[in-house]
Amino acid sequence: MEEEKKPLNFIEQIVEDDLNNGYSKENLRFRFPPEPNGYLHIGHAKAICINFGLGEKYDAPVNLRFDDTNPSKEEQEFVDSIREDVKWLGFNWAEERFASDYFQQLYEWAVQMIKDGKAYVEDQTSEQINEQRKTPFEPGIESPNRNRPIEESLELFEKMKNGEFPEGSHVLRAKGDMSSPNMNMRDPVMYRVLLKDHHRTGDKWKIYPMYDWAHGESDYIEGVSHSLCSLEFENHRPLYEWYLDQVEIPEHPFKPKQREFARGNVSYMITSKRKLKLLVDEGVVTGWDDPRMPTISGLRRRGYTPESIREFWDKAGVAKRDNLIDISLLEFAIRDHLNKIAPRVFAVIDPVKLVIENYPQDKTELLSIENNPEDESAGEREVPFTRELYIEREDFMEEAPKKFFRLSIGNEVRLKGAYIVKATRVEKDSEGNITTIFAEYDPESKSGSGSEASMRKVKGTLHWVSATENIPIEVRLYDRLFTVESPDEAGDGDFLQFVNPDSMKVVQGFAEPSLRNAKPEDKFQFQRIGYFAVDRDSTEGNWVFNRTVGLRDTWAKEQKK
Repeated sequence: MEEEKKPLNFIEQIVEDDLNNGYSKENLRFRFPPEPNGYLHIGHAKAICINFGLGEKYDAPVNLRFDDTNPSKEEQEFVDSIREDVKWLGFNWAEERFASDYFQQLYEWAVQMIKDGKAYVEDQTSEQINEQRKTPFEPGIESPNRNRPIEESLELFEKMKNGEFPEGSHVLRAKGDMSSPNMNMRDPVMYRVLLKDHHRTGDKWKIYPMYDWAHGESDYIEGVSHSLCSLEFENHRPLYEWYLDQVEIPEHPFKPKQREFARGNVSYMITSKRKLKLLVDEGVVTGWDDPRMPTISGLRRRGYTPESIREFWDKAGVAKRDNLIDISLLEFAIRDHLNKIAPRVFAVIDPVKLVIENYPQDKTELLSIENNPEDESAGEREVPFTRELYIEREDFMEEAPKKFFRLSIGNEVRLKGAYIVKATRVEKDSEGNITTIFAEYDPESKSGSGSEASMRKVKGTLHWVSATENIPIEVRLYDRLFTVESPDEAGDGDFLQFVNPDSMKVVQGFAEPSLRNAKPEDKFQFQRIGYFAVDRDSTEGNWVFNRTVGLRDTWAKEQKK
């Protein structure tokens, strides 16, 4: 049967329409233009998938271009992290570019605009400029400097470039339309004085271009055909196009076309770099790659896979209007992928000792247990079984209700891959807490032995770990960082009140010895518990595991409680 063709999203339709109206595939070029002032987050992953996805679909080049026009906030660390994130997601760029590559050309074009009477140097305060711009519902007031003589503006702009003026004292403004209802068109600022060293150009420049001026012209220089950005830039599009009309690059037959898509907003997550930086600066999280953070590096450390993130954004689709995507879709994507690839292992994270009194004291039995029932090629591993084991504390009750199918006094369960056991008695400490459960096993009930006893049906199956042959593990139980769906809607500081105090719990447990060789970012399913990844904090003798996601979505149920 022929595979059902996936419908085009609206951006793909725009590209298709252009191909039907004069463009050729050779004219197509896309770009991903992050500002290196922080780590990329889940929303950026959407933009990455859209731009590089188009590159793959149309076999077109995609540039990675850093919008490095603000040296007061940008660092090489962020450049390096962005490169790593894009590569980790599985994408390769055609060329690596920087807006700073074009500083000289942008400056020369700005000088030409002054000479053409289309730009002027402004020395009013920002408060005065904003006051004259008025509101969208009334025309603005022209600056008294708008008709400054061209030679005077050229001289002042040269002094700005040479660092002869303090920061904030002078800017270069384009002569837009002070009566436009679009405030971006009311004589926008093109350059400002910034007396700060740049991470690439050092102290060469004392003036830096504004985003609106640098972005579109950089697209044009690179021959970008479709400049795709989030909806917040929709009302910047007229200015983007107006700036493009001020220059000509004959070798590029088509000027870039800006089009906007909905931001990648995910429930219970923040997708504002400014607010993410606040979480880091305030010590709410341990850094940009804290596994609770929605940054790509945080998700990676938590145990998410590139495939799951790409699948998530493929399922979420490309919308024209902002919406809030349920985090459960992201969690479904990682569960679905890890279910296919993650080896199953035994780990106990809230241990209580189980002693099988009729099992030989000095015996260690190596049991063969399958690694992944979803993948036959994954094979089997050997797990040591001994007289003393650990099981989960919640898997035992002295007196169990009717529908409790785990271990209780006088009732049987199967220890997965091993034997059927029956609890007989318990020992408690002085405070009444159970310290040891005693049981007996049926020697004929060994899993896979083919004996009649091994075929016997019992209602419960428990995972376990040998109490004498195991590795101790630290388990970090991560949950959602915020307690409300839309923390991003709160003010800059107000959103901190919604931080989930239980977003991380640390417990000590035990795991089967096979995990001794696990490496950072290795992923496993702790049977009956959830999916976990090895954290980079692990050392020999101190293995640390991050909970990526539980086996099923229990958040909604817990919230109702």
